[in-house]
Amino acid sequence: MTDPRTISELVSDQRPGWSLEQRLYTDPAIFELEIERIILRNWVLAGHVSELQEAGDFKVVNVANESAIIVRGKSGELLAHANVCRHRGSLVCLAHQGNTRKFECPYHGWMYDLDGSLLAARSMPAEFDKGPFSLHAVALEVLGGLIFICFSDRPPSLAGARADLARPFAMFGFENLKVAAKKSYEFAANWKLAIENYQECYHCASAHPEYARMHTLMLDPAKRSRVQQEMRKRMSDCGLVDLNIDFIDTHARPDEQGYGYSRTALFDGYQTGSRDGRPLAPLLGELTDFDGGASDFTVGPFSFLLAYSDHVVAYVFTPIDATHCKCEIFWLVRDDAEAGEDYDETELTWLWDVTTQADKRIIVNNWRGVQSTYYRPGPFSAMEQMQARYITWLLQQLADDKL
Repeated sequence: MTDPRTISELVSDQRPGWSLEQRLYTDPAIFELEIERIILRNWVLAGHVSELQEAGDFKVVNVANESAIIVRGKSGELLAHANVCRHRGSLVCLAHQGNTRKFECPYHGWMYDLDGSLLAARSMPAEFDKGPFSLHAVALEVLGGLIFICFSDRPPSLAGARADLARPFAMFGFENLKVAAKKSYEFAANWKLAIENYQECYHCASAHPEYARMHTLMLDPAKRSRVQQEMRKRMSDCGLVDLNIDFIDTHARPDEQGYGYSRTALFDGYQTGSRDGRPLAPLLGELTDFDGGASDFTVGPFSFLLAYSDHVVAYVFTPIDATHCKCEIFWLVRDDAEAGEDYDETELTWLWDVTTQADKRIIVNNWRGVQSTYYRPGPFSAMEQMQARYITWLLQQLADDKL
């Protein structure tokens, strides 16, 4: 039977502490509203400055129905342009990444400089003024060497994240990292299911044996707090400050992007996220030893980072359309680490590749079940509170007419 409620009624009827109503996953009109109010209004992690070192180095980032070109300009600045020709709207840059002196639209040959200005438009009238036809700018900010973009003309402020995350970014030397590997995974599922799955570890014990044997996040909060003590004793000796920055959503600080930081102990015998618990790469930043922990960073609703003592794993979830999404993972190591000598790419990527492959199966099966006529929302467990908070924030964005 068709649900007759309006979107506003559907959102207001959502039961706190329960999973979302079916239409909030399956209704195309709701996805269109999410594009307007959530997907294009928040910052998305687009990579690390180490990927774009020389003038003309570029990469293309796609989010839902938008595409951006991120490029290192002639003066060394990082810029972001909408990947849309000002002539008739074709994508300008079809390559995923590379180096170029200019961008040429493959449709009619309009040429753009690295700064986005129009250089040439053949066969146009003599009075044609190229000045007003630069590529549209896309908002770009760099936090601790991490590149973020936002497709809104009024993006939320990153001032709080910049100030509060400066210390943990410095501990791990984020600005002096490099991308050692990256992989992309496409899920045939609504984007919210992918991020909800990342937010909780209720499923970890049964679905991720590789993860579960080393990460204490699979434990309920009471048990986890007990195993934190040994790590805390070692933190200061290893160069780490005991920080906890609770996730702050945009309603707690108006017009500001949400963010958070925390560190959690690994099980005894594990110094990092590796098959055998032994180090995978040189120690990061200010660290002098392994404390047996892993740090979680959150910046915005799509970007999550996990910092071990010797490498960082960055997860970025982006919607493709209402029924498909993408997860891109970056593995970062110290910028002077040499592949094959200081780290092995296969071993570095092993844990989070096998975990994400399993998550892909889980998420797709979840999506299949959510579409069933038998689907009904269910109550969250004590281990799904971050997921519950995330859903609360999403519903606030859909309901807030002031945004």
